[in-house]
Amino acid sequence: MAANVKPRVRMPATAKAGDIIEVKTLISHPMESGQRKDSAGKLVPRHIINKFTASFNGKEILSVDWYPAISANPYQSFFVRVPESGLFEFAWIDDDGTIYKAEQQVSVS
Repeated sequence: MAANVKPRVRMPATAKAGDIIEVKTLISHPMESGQRKDSAGKLVPRHIINKFTASFNGKEILSVDWYPAISANPYQSFFVRVPESGLFEFAWIDDDGTIYKAEQQVSVS
């Protein structure tokens, strides 16, 4: 399953000190709720990303708990003020313990 999961991040690469930027994230994931049945009538096991976090220069700035009602290929966007150049780190935590990560640098002038 891990081979199909691909996180994507879109955000400006540059900003001015104190600017508020929009960060957009999308991850390709089936987000199986555990409530659907297969063709044999058996429940398809739950398999979701249950947590999303974003950090800037090592400090957590956003933490979101996701539940089975979240759609496949979940999209998360948010706004953040950037006081300095730094590294954004994103993590999506799967039910099976897998952590999918992405990073994005921002340069502040």
